[in-house]
Amino acid sequence: MSEQQLSEHRHISFTAHYTGYMWYLMGISHPAFATKKGKWLTTLLHPLEVWSERFIGGSIRRTLTQRHVLIDEALLKLIEAQPDIQVIEIAAGLSPRGWSFRRKFPELRYIEVDLPDMAKAKRDALDKAGQADAEVMAVDLFTPEIRKLFEKLDSNKPVVVISEGLVNYFNKDMLAQLWGALADHGKAFPKFYYLTDLCPEPVNHRFAQVVWKSSQLLRFLSRSAFSFHFTSPQEVKDFFKDCGYEKVYIEQPSQSDKTEVEAHIGDFVWFVQATIENSSL
Repeated sequence: MSEQQLSEHRHISFTAHYTGYMWYLMGISHPAFATKKGKWLTTLLHPLEVWSERFIGGSIRRTLTQRHVLIDEALLKLIEAQPDIQVIEIAAGLSPRGWSFRRKFPELRYIEVDLPDMAKAKRDALDKAGQADAEVMAVDLFTPEIRKLFEKLDSNKPVVVISEGLVNYFNKDMLAQLWGALADHGKAFPKFYYLTDLCPEPVNHRFAQVVWKSSQLLRFLSRSAFSFHFTSPQEVKDFFKDCGYEKVYIEQPSQSDKTEVEAHIGDFVWFVQATIENSSL
């Protein structure tokens, strides 16, 4: 990959170390995904996390748990309903999801994707975790290389793309480019699903300004365009449909059941499942 092909949105890997170590502490990961840098970041942020949970009612680690569980639940349902589904996790970082689901479903086609340095780190970690044959790809999603995600897949089988902790690092133009490209390629398959989390604007919360200030710090540290884009579920649905998706389901962690809530009820993270069905295939 040439330097000219690299997008400007590639300096966020430090968050992968933090989340990777948090998943390890949660008992859902393998020690191979827990780095020294992740341990250092987790130790550094622990006092802030404790304060945040006590006084704000939320924290990074709580948000991590909520989004991870919601995505896992949705993916499990898709696999159980369509055992031949093919899985691509973009910006996979040091997430244990691929490792975990390949253990549960040995025949599952699960491809993990990230930028070159992180992809190499993930390959090394998977090797240590006993999955040297796992599929890991180095792809910059904001270049024409994105087509490589789909080239080796079976066009007669459904596909699901997953992203976690990614959406808010890009501005809306970049999101439209990414989600639109995924939709364009997804239309070549009988069914295409996109599972993601996103952080809505922190409205309806008494500490909204604190959350805003924290997000600006993260934007600086990650050298990214980290920001909030949506204030209501309908805004999210409209945006996805403009990108080419047909059905959009949104779940907020504090809603009482799986019935969608039209208003923003104060959660720091939402789960989204967007779907395209190709009836001609």
